[in-house]
Amino acid sequence: MSEAPRDPWLTIVGIGEDGIAGLSEAARSALAEAQVVTGAARHLGLLPALSAETRTWPVPFGSGVAELMALKGRKVVMLASGDPFWFGAGSVVTGGLDPAEWIAHPAPSTFALAAARLGWPVETTLCLGLHAAPLAHLRPHLAPGQRALVLLRDGAAVQALAHYVTGEGFGASTLTVLEALGGPRERVRIASAFSFDLEDVAHPVAVGLSCGGEGEVVTCASGRDDRWFDSDGQITKRPVRALALSALAPRPGELLWDIGTGSGSIAIEWLLAHRDMRAVAFEGDPVRAARARANAAALGADRLHVVDGMVPAALENRPAPDAVFVGGGLDAALLERLGHLSAGTRIVAHAVTLETEALLAKAHVEIGGTLLRVELAQAAPLGSRRGWKAHYPIVQWSVTL
Repeated sequence: MSEAPRDPWLTIVGIGEDGIAGLSEAARSALAEAQVVTGAARHLGLLPALSAETRTWPVPFGSGVAELMALKGRKVVMLASGDPFWFGAGSVVTGGLDPAEWIAHPAPSTFALAAARLGWPVETTLCLGLHAAPLAHLRPHLAPGQRALVLLRDGAAVQALAHYVTGEGFGASTLTVLEALGGPRERVRIASAFSFDLEDVAHPVAVGLSCGGEGEVVTCASGRDDRWFDSDGQITKRPVRALALSALAPRPGELLWDIGTGSGSIAIEWLLAHRDMRAVAFEGDPVRAARARANAAALGADRLHVVDGMVPAALENRPAPDAVFVGGGLDAALLERLGHLSAGTRIVAHAVTLETEALLAKAHVEIGGTLLRVELAQAAPLGSRRGWKAHYPIVQWSVTL
């Protein structure tokens, strides 16, 4: 069966700083045939006079999507920076459209141009679009010798980046500031994060970050040091957290319910396991809920959704999880609610008290799974010598429904 011919009403054209000179023949043809051309004022300014109607895309970006959809039925060209589908607007605009309704002609992305200037292999270089995202998204990646290409909003954001990495202990990092790549205004300058003094950085701008310094590195293994998580003592300690995450067995794209999140450490480490992980943390104490949000933001995991509320009521009408961790608030009603989750859901629950331990023992008999008792002790001063200081034993129940 032959594929039906495409007759898209929308053409997305990636445009670089060299304007129409850098466009493909297909992109130029689309512009010549367009009835409406829309894009940021800067993008429209890169083109010669057009016969089509031109519309400047509004700010904020999302408000322009409905206006664009209202043009359906006319031949429309939407201008976007470089490659519209790499930290660009392409997927936002086309998400609700049939593939036959649109076509795209990308230009070289800023990442590609920056890598070409620096001689960095893109496949081994971290690429981040931080136009409207917190600089803390960099935090898990800051380590001596690491490289990142970062897209930023403006010159003030470049200065903020220098201050941020310096504040995290990586002031020895080198920042290569790349302005207006690919066009007549292109400029490339190098500065150190610690002594950054460039005040006339022009938009559009990217930074090649070569990380250096003696700041603390966020390790890759589960069970990161407790000091990464501000807490009031309500925290799953590092060795136990590592065991919990091992039992939860995170897989890319999965959703976790972290019930009784406390400091948020389990949910945050779940999110750090892969960029596509999702997590909802439930916490009945508003002070702890705020603390969990702050911990997540500091480690670049601000996509953690923290719900203030008591379970099991707070669980209603939530997207079904792939895995559940219960670190606090375990009772018979919650166990009953979790028992009705979909087959294949993984549940890991911890108990410290005899009462909650009894609940898990009963669940183990009735539902199955694995019951594990964890006893930890740390060396501590004992008079003039040292001895073992025991922690409360933890009982862990893990099961796949």
